[in-house]
Amino acid sequence: MRAPDYNRRVVVTGLGVVSPVGNDKDTAWSNLIRGKSGIREITKFDASRYEHRAAGEVVGFEATDWLDAKAVRRSEPSLWYGVAAAKQAVADAGLEITDANREEVGVVFGSGAGGQVLMMDNWTVLRDKGPNRVAPTFIANGLVDSTSGMIAIETGAIGHNICVVTACSTGTNCVGEAAEIIRRGDATALITGSTEMPLLEVAHAGFGNMRGLGSPRPGEPISTVSRPFDKTRDGFVLGEGAASLILEDLELAKARGARIYAEVIGYGSSADGWDMIQPVEGGAGSARAMRWALERRGVPADEVDLINPHGTSTPLGDKREAEAIWAVFGERAAAKRHEVAISGTKSMTGHMMGAAGAFEAFATVMSVAEQCVPPTLNYEEFDPDCDVWVVPEATPLEIRHALTNNIGLGGHNAAVIFKRYAGD
Repeated sequence: MRAPDYNRRVVVTGLGVVSPVGNDKDTAWSNLIRGKSGIREITKFDASRYEHRAAGEVVGFEATDWLDAKAVRRSEPSLWYGVAAAKQAVADAGLEITDANREEVGVVFGSGAGGQVLMMDNWTVLRDKGPNRVAPTFIANGLVDSTSGMIAIETGAIGHNICVVTACSTGTNCVGEAAEIIRRGDATALITGSTEMPLLEVAHAGFGNMRGLGSPRPGEPISTVSRPFDKTRDGFVLGEGAASLILEDLELAKARGARIYAEVIGYGSSADGWDMIQPVEGGAGSARAMRWALERRGVPADEVDLINPHGTSTPLGDKREAEAIWAVFGERAAAKRHEVAISGTKSMTGHMMGAAGAFEAFATVMSVAEQCVPPTLNYEEFDPDCDVWVVPEATPLEIRHALTNNIGLGGHNAAVIFKRYAGD
């Protein structure tokens, strides 16, 4: 335990991914830059009776590559994905967790809903076979915080350990809170991120009845279903997966010779206090989170060159987010100015719900590290209600600061700012 130092610098030293566009950092980044969509026909359940049949599914993932067979049997995909992403990130960071440092390494890892698969499976067992057949291990493995606990077990990181839950803002809040935990001295390094497996028939039906799901453009492939900020957008598509980041105290990361992807420089979190589903007028809550992220450590708004937005492709949601961006960045945000690039990676992954913020933090960090903006796939028609510079193809760009923004059901808003690390 160290004394708080709110000027302490925090950096990203490791990344891990399980996603519709790849199950490791390099594959996922390559596919994002190439504009290769991970959205396809649903296979997790029979979707033949539904109008909407698209999803961003994880493919080619083997849980037993990351957990022993007994742990896999007792748990479910959201936990598998989270543990896999976390282990990848630890390895990528070259972070050796030993008896000497394990109390200083913590976990801040969230999920929007946790182990719904286990809950539903055991409900079916209860109904069909009776109470004595319900698994005694399902509760411990199906909680929202089960993944953060399992990551500690699997990695040996026994320091500060919490699970953040803020619906679709979960991953962004996890990253932001992790950075602040290091600054206040509760850890020297943190395994952070989030995970989700929302591809359940009941969830699909619920979102469909909410009128939130979208359709491809007429006559076009199913992969065009997600088109953030495009004038023809008509709803989102569910995705699944996880992403993890290793955050460390800069001085300690430098001392061990770690590779540094980017610096975590700002964090803001707010509530709409308005409605459980619809965003507040003018995107005021999201604007507040972004503004506070800038103000936390004095990042000038005119030095933000990239935003990875929430950008779900819903008509009202994208409009409100564009209004929020304008409220914070003003005329710089205008499409014709080409000053604040918008990279809507949900166009390729779908909406990964609680995992979205962590995956988009990964994409934003890689954008800063590589000085390149992934495309917003399927963006073709400008919408004057969303007057922002949406980048339709991979674009090299000088990025000083990049912001990732997420908006969650219940009116949760979160924003994190990453800065290019120049070795200073």
